[in-house]
Amino acid sequence: QVHVVESGGGLVQAGGSLTLSCAASGRTDSAYTMGWSRQAPGKEREFVATIYLRDGVTGYADAVRGRFTISRDSTKNTVSLQMNSLKPEDTAVYYCSAETKEDDFYRSYWGQGTQVTVSS
Repeated sequence: QVHVVESGGGLVQAGGSLTLSCAASGRTDSAYTMGWSRQAPGKEREFVATIYLRDGVTGYADAVRGRFTISRDSTKNTVSLQMNSLKPEDTAVYYCSAETKEDDFYRSYWGQGTQVTVSS
């Protein structure tokens, strides 16, 4: 089992920057990707970014590509999301996830989320 905890959310003005962090613990050796999703009020949760832990390959949603950067620190089992040029529509609860393969079963573990609010 893997436990993930997000941090770094807050209030920022449009055009500003914010960095989110996600710390993983437990059977982190079973994790092969970690990523971020977000959920705005009244909307479904949507994919934001992902990173493959072994080789660092990344993927982004079109809405954030070029503005957000996901990175990993394998020594600390952490993943960060650097968010630049923030827009009011980026306002959401941001969730970190870890995808694992444990005993031939694939699982996803989610954090509690951290609020990001971008004011216009």
